[in-house]
Amino acid sequence: MRHGEDVTFGGSALDRAAALRDDPAAIAALLATGKILPVWRGKPLFAEEGLGWIGAQSPVLEGAAPPVFLGRDGTEAWFAADTSAFVPEGGAPAPVPGILDPGRITHPALPDTFGFEDLRGRMAALSPREAELAATGKAVLQWHASHGFCAACGAASEVIRSGWQRHCPACGTQHFPRTDPVVIMLVERDNRLLIGRSPGWPEGMYSLLAGFVEPGETLEAAVRREVAEETGVRLGRVRYLASQPWPFPASLMLGARAEALSEEITVDPAELEDALWVTREELVTVLAGRHPHIRPGRKGAIAHFLMSNWLADRLD
Repeated sequence: MRHGEDVTFGGSALDRAAALRDDPAAIAALLATGKILPVWRGKPLFAEEGLGWIGAQSPVLEGAAPPVFLGRDGTEAWFAADTSAFVPEGGAPAPVPGILDPGRITHPALPDTFGFEDLRGRMAALSPREAELAATGKAVLQWHASHGFCAACGAASEVIRSGWQRHCPACGTQHFPRTDPVVIMLVERDNRLLIGRSPGWPEGMYSLLAGFVEPGETLEAAVRREVAEETGVRLGRVRYLASQPWPFPASLMLGARAEALSEEITVDPAELEDALWVTREELVTVLAGRHPHIRPGRKGAIAHFLMSNWLADRLD
C-alpha cells in the first residue's frame, strides 16, 4: 500500500541512533541539551499544541528513573521518562474504564497549559515525528514498568543500553522490549465491509475486526481464523496492506485486506457484541458521523485509516 506509512505513529523516519545506546558519555551529552517527554502512568505530557517537552533539570523528573533514549535528528535528541512516582494534589484518580481515559493531570512545577493525557485522545493531531516519539516512549516505559523481574529466575533485572534492554545480574538472561502482533481486517464482499463492536465500547461504535496472532501462525492464517471465530465468515485471499505501532500497551497492528467467501454472520458473544455488513454508501455516512445508528472508530487508529482509503480507492 503506497500510503501505508501515512498512518498515525508511522512515517516520521526517526533516527533511533541505536549505535549510541552503548555509549554512556554520548547519551549523557545528548541528555544535557535534549528534550524529555514525561509519561505519568501511561499518559504522556501534552502542551496546548503537541507534546509537552521538558529539560533534564526539570523538577518534574524528581523520583523518575533515568530517561530512555528515543532518537535524534542532527543535534536534537529526544528522551522519555516515567514520572509515575508523582502524586497529584488530592491523590491520583482511579483509572477510568473503557478505551479512552478522559482524565487530565497537571503538575505544580508546570503551567496549567501542560497536562498528562491519554495519548488516544490527542494522537490524530500530532505531527508524524511527535506521534512516533510518543508511541515509542510510552511503549518502552510500559514494558519497563511491567517487566522489572527476570522471567527466567525471578530476580530483579537492571536497565541497560539507554533503556532498550534489561539484564538479570543473577542468571545473566537478557530481556528486550516486546511487541505483540495483531491482525486487523478489511473484509469485503460485493462492495461491502464487515464491521463489528466489542462489549463495553461506546454506544454505536463499530470498527474492523481484529485479533492477536498466535504462535506458529502466519498473518494470513490469523486473519482467516479470527474472522471465522468471531463471525463465522469464511475468507479466501488475504493480502497485507499496512501496519501501525499501537502502544496500548504494546501491539503492532497488521492491516490486511481479505475476500469473504461467505456472508452469513454468526457472532461469538465472548468476542463481539454485534457484527454486520455495511455498503460503501453507508460507510460514507458512518465516517462523516451522519449515520443514525453506527459511530465510526477513532480517528488516528488504523481501522479508520484503512476504511477511509478503501472508500477513496487508495489501497494499491
